Amino acid sequence: GAGRGDRGLVVFGDFGQASGEHATARLLDRRPQVDAIFAASDMMAVGAMRALHRAGRRVPGDVAVIGFDDLPIGRRTDPPLTTVRQPIEEMGARMTGELLAMLGGSSAPRCAVLDTKLVLRATA
Repeated sequence: GAGRGDRGLVVFGDFGQASGEHATARLLDRRPQVDAIFAASDMMAVGAMRALHRAGRRVPGDVAVIGFDDLPIGRRTDPPLTTVRQPIEEMGARMTGELLAMLGGSSAPRCAVLDTKLVLRATA
């Protein structure tokens, strides 16, 4: 697909809003025609949207933005943030069960892959 293997399209951050803003500014310097951003967290996506706005790029008209986490802030951004929802409650319950099993003498933690859900809003 388009962009695969293009290391210039990957910019690292720390999951915070300021980090998303700085990472997007660096990305725009490298690839000014970027038309989509998938951020590792909703807070980074919020920062990305700020940087895009400051650069005169419209979301989603010029650049689609998708976050990850489905935090409440994503419903309040303008436009509302498209994101990926994790099953937080199920993750917590499984981790607690694994910890209790290990404390009870179970030798190895089990691996589990939980379903995520794309939450379509207005940014993509």
